[in-house]
Amino acid sequence: MTDLAIRQRLFEYIRFADEKKIKAIYTIVEDEIKEKRHIWTKEFTAEMERRSLQMEKGNIGKDWSSVKAKGRALISKKK
Repeated sequence: MTDLAIRQRLFEYIRFADEKKIKAIYTIVEDEIKEKRHIWTKEFTAEMERRSLQMEKGNIGKDWSSVKAKGRALISKKK
């Protein structure tokens, strides 16, 4: 089963599951959910703003073909 199919099945299940099951599922993933919320720290936001300004000025950034090539090389390495 693909990741997308699993996500869809889980979404549908959660939409109609009873309260007890929802709380049990949440308990399993609660720590991970809280971790992901904290990615937007002041430092992270400042860094993203800095990079955005640099890109607008044309000082950094890569074209799509080089990004795609690097991604494919990384995937090939893992196989």
